[in-house]
Amino acid sequence: MKRFASIILVMAAVFLIVTGCSSNTGSTTEEKEGTPEQETKPLVIGIDDKFAPMGFRDEKNEIVGFDIDLAKAAAEKMGLEPKFQPIDWKTKESELASGRIDLIWNGYTITDERKEKVLFTKPYLANAQVVVTLADSDIATLNDLEGKVVGLQSLSSASDALSANPIAEKIKTVTEFADNVLALNDLRSGRLDAVVIDEVVIDYYMAEQEGTFKVLDETLEPEEYGIGVKKGNEELLEKLQKALDEMNEDGTAAEISTKWFGEDKVLK
Repeated sequence: MKRFASIILVMAAVFLIVTGCSSNTGSTTEEKEGTPEQETKPLVIGIDDKFAPMGFRDEKNEIVGFDIDLAKAAAEKMGLEPKFQPIDWKTKESELASGRIDLIWNGYTITDERKEKVLFTKPYLANAQVVVTLADSDIATLNDLEGKVVGLQSLSSASDALSANPIAEKIKTVTEFADNVLALNDLRSGRLDAVVIDEVVIDYYMAEQEGTFKVLDETLEPEEYGIGVKKGNEELLEKLQKALDEMNEDGTAAEISTKWFGEDKVLK
């Protein structure tokens, strides 16, 4: 009888141990399932990868530029990993609205029309739309564009600036290109008489290709660059602007500007 009772006690003890272990394991699993590790999504930045010196591919096919360095520094302050996504510049607002990109950041001019589609940071760089010709061209003023063939990037602020000037009605043909590189190639080949382009862009190419181009003294339109954020995403806009403000205060933005432009051009 005592032997039988002992067996019963041993079996009960084993049952309690097994049950306890099973219960502990289940509790741990539930805790893990209830607190999954959050994966940080990258900050996807839409760019035109042929827009030197703001964002372009170098001889190693790596994406570099002033805006690229600025975006990397801002993302670091925000605790995010930047991912640069080359896009068709004509569809930039659609890419942003769809959520395929988080930001438009690559020499993106602030305009009233664009403000209806996106949220903008404060301006961070001044620019102007200018007219460039070959160095030996007889075009010297905007009026000399009458009857000429002019090129520009499609759906860019260059198109808006040209359309706003009276000379637009006297130009023979306006040819649109996917990017500025293609437009400048046609200018060099003689298929165009002039190109309307961002001043910061042509300054870069004139330094790289001395004696090839000249810029008319008359500018078409002064403008400012900003960073586009999807409508309704004020939280991201606020975080980004805070990072940009901090970079202005601690000298990071000035350092990046000096690297690419030889001086501090960043708007404060």
